[in-house]
Amino acid sequence: MNIRIITDSASDITQEQAAAWGITVLPMTTVFGEEQYLDGVTMSHEEFFRKLIETDVLPGTSQISPYQYETAFREAREAGEQALCITISVKLSGSYQSAVIAAEEQEGCVTLVDSNNVCIGQRILVLLAVRLRDEGKTAAQIARVLEEQKKKIRLIALLDTLEYLKRGGRISSAAAFAGTLLSIKPVIAIEDGEVKLLGKARGSKNSSNLLTRYIDEAGSIDFSMPYCLAYSGLSDALLRKYLQDSARFYEGKVPA
Repeated sequence: MNIRIITDSASDITQEQAAAWGITVLPMTTVFGEEQYLDGVTMSHEEFFRKLIETDVLPGTSQISPYQYETAFREAREAGEQALCITISVKLSGSYQSAVIAAEEQEGCVTLVDSNNVCIGQRILVLLAVRLRDEGKTAAQIARVLEEQKKKIRLIALLDTLEYLKRGGRISSAAAFAGTLLSIKPVIAIEDGEVKLLGKARGSKNSSNLLTRYIDEAGSIDFSMPYCLAYSGLSDALLRKYLQDSARFYEGKVPA
């Protein structure tokens, strides 16, 4: 039986990439005040970051509804396909529970996997599923591999600004001001499906060193598996600086 891989846009997989990989990406809803957009459909990533800069409204998101999942699962079943659904971490969104509700109506043709991650961590798991599907594995076989491999995925990120932590109420305005003056760069990670603060450093160089330390502690990078480097915003300058500072990991592995 053919397999239809279904995920959500929290994976940061664009609709164009989804079409190329033969998967379905269900868009989450992004809310700016009273305006609502379908992530990656009626608002691109670039448009999101431009609006984030231009408006004082902090955006929110809505989880994928049971109806959205039910529609996707039904379409897969009617096409004679087995649905393999990989969701954002259940600890970060109610989307997984929506998928559980929808799957109950589909007579056992749906296999669910909680990625225990988000954005590029979730994306890596989807890419592994695509690889295994193309190798001819069944949905059940793929799910077993994903459940094991998701324990090894490490998403580590450097925050270049404290502005959105302040606007979201995570830190006070005074703390954000002091941190900006001191060039404090928090380093965060997804651990056990939740966002955790790993540490803080002064300046991008020290922050890159902190990232490097955590990569070493995790046993370096397994380049035989899917991996991903990414940045948020309209400029990739910080990512390129990180690649320069961490060349021993990535030389010959990523484009210049």
